[in-house]
Amino acid sequence: MQKVPLSRRTLIGACAAAPAAAIPASADAQAGATLSPKMEELVRRNYAAWEAKDWPRLDSLLADDFTFSSAAPDDHISKAAFKTQCWDTQSPLIGAFDLLHVYGSGDEAFALYVCRTRNGKTFRNVEYLRARNGKLVAIECYFGGAGYPSAADSQH
Repeated sequence: MQKVPLSRRTLIGACAAAPAAAIPASADAQAGATLSPKMEELVRRNYAAWEAKDWPRLDSLLADDFTFSSAAPDDHISKAAFKTQCWDTQSPLIGAFDLLHVYGSGDEAFALYVCRTRNGKTFRNVEYLRARNGKLVAIECYFGGAGYPSAADSQH
């Protein structure tokens, strides 16, 4: 049998990793769970309403206690504030959303998209969407690139 020398770094790393290996996966993580078909449809209908410039359609998808968060800064703003601060200023400028990925579990989803503006600009974002009883209760937007893109911003 051949002896393999172990450094303190290797030994300490192995000992540090051993307790972590014994920790069971969190039930909240729902590893292996899949996005419900209803949630995927709700996510797609959200972006379709933006493309159609149809606030009544979008409003029908949002729960009364809906909140929106982003780095804009929008920290859990209400549906009314979302309409004023986001929809009214941005929807006229949106051309189309190219949904690249929609992943999630149950009534929670992440959507990665490229937004094409009517002035020929593009930006890429990730949004985390949560639903309850068939309605969106929260959207958190994580902007791609430096700063935060706005369809109204001629820099993007």
